[in-house]
Amino acid sequence: MFVDRVEIEVAAGHGGPGSVSFRREKYVPKGGPDGGDGGRGGSVVFTVDRNVKTLLDFRHRPFYRAEAGERGHGANKTGSDGADLRIAVPPGTVVREATSGDVLADLTIPGSEWIAARGGRGGRGNARFATATRQAPRHAEPGTEGEKRRLELTLKLIADVGLVGLPNAGKSTLLSRITRANPKVGPYPFTTLSPNLGIAALDEERQIVFADLPGLIEGAHEGKGLGHEFLRHIERTQVLVFLVEASSEDPARDLEVLRGELFQYAEDLASKPSLVALSKVDLVDEPEAERLRQELEARGTEAIALSSVTGAGLDSLLRRVWNLLEASHGG
Repeated sequence: MFVDRVEIEVAAGHGGPGSVSFRREKYVPKGGPDGGDGGRGGSVVFTVDRNVKTLLDFRHRPFYRAEAGERGHGANKTGSDGADLRIAVPPGTVVREATSGDVLADLTIPGSEWIAARGGRGGRGNARFATATRQAPRHAEPGTEGEKRRLELTLKLIADVGLVGLPNAGKSTLLSRITRANPKVGPYPFTTLSPNLGIAALDEERQIVFADLPGLIEGAHEGKGLGHEFLRHIERTQVLVFLVEASSEDPARDLEVLRGELFQYAEDLASKPSLVALSKVDLVDEPEAERLRQELEARGTEAIALSSVTGAGLDSLLRRVWNLLEASHGG
């Protein structure tokens, strides 16, 4: 199950209280204060893990608390710090303050960390309060409370290539042919109800991450159909592949609908490298497929005719996509 929006609560550990203690040594009946400080409370830390693909685990566990710091000890011994609680999140996780909606973090780099709630400071022991005029203080500080936050986590997929098409254009079938993904495939609109990721390998060193996004319909940029819930995933991709069905009544119009919906949702999507994949060419004869390909290419974007059933054009698609990714990286 793909989950890309959750609300959770995180609480850091409280700092441990300081100790009230006095030295007890042989021949020293009234030793001075030696109460140690309390330990620091553990923090809640998000770590970006490329092996995590969804926010599903958060749905089953909406509350997280780090360990509290330990109380201080006599002999000026500081209490142990509370253990930090590290929580793995997928790359592309956007963290917002749940009430205000303010963005607190945009976690995209695998291996990076972000402190979601900072642990409380340990309280000072009574040894800290000794002065020349007050040599036997009998009080210590309590530890401070750890931070507590209610957060909204939203996942924007990070993929090299986004497959964009109308419902039933063949995106899921294409993804299953060129990658190791196993998306749900069927002859019905909105078979894909959540984004799917797959990795296509040209060879051992060249790999491309594709995202199959749910089909768009006219008005998607206004939230119609699956709308904004999935349009946001396209923002992270570097290259767009517009999938247009060869057997459609008007492939050229389908392409304009797709472009229009994306660009009205976010104008900067128009600047992304893109190409057009004319899918299901096995359903039309060869001259008609070439005519449609040229008609689409005349719209200003390179077009490749392909069939996920026969495998025609798939290698050409992958090579061209790789070249576009290389160019976008400055390679």
